[in-house]
Amino acid sequence: MENEKHLVEFKLEDTSYLTTLTKKYGRIKKYQPKDLSKVRAFIPGLIQKIYIKPGDEIKKGQPLFVLEAMKMRNDVFSPIDGKVKAVLVKSGDVVAKDQILVELDINI
Repeated sequence: MENEKHLVEFKLEDTSYLTTLTKKYGRIKKYQPKDLSKVRAFIPGLIQKIYIKPGDEIKKGQPLFVLEAMKMRNDVFSPIDGKVKAVLVKSGDVVAKDQILVELDINI
């Protein structure tokens, strides 16, 4: 049985199956939890205004900057309490989706 070499144990809920997996399934990115210390652009757009600078202490929910996309102004807020480690953009920058805009040090 040549195919038995390619069988993979696949667990679904509390049942285990032996099956073959497609190449497409093998290329799927593994889930990685969000890194809350890096604020990313959730949509491509233009940085209009920045409210913070490196070294600032910030609170969860505090506005960080304004991202304009499709003629709409979006305030982007801090996901955590922390300190601004680096601001990687400036006003007028065009940013891509998922581009890192701000790095934060997490307060523990």
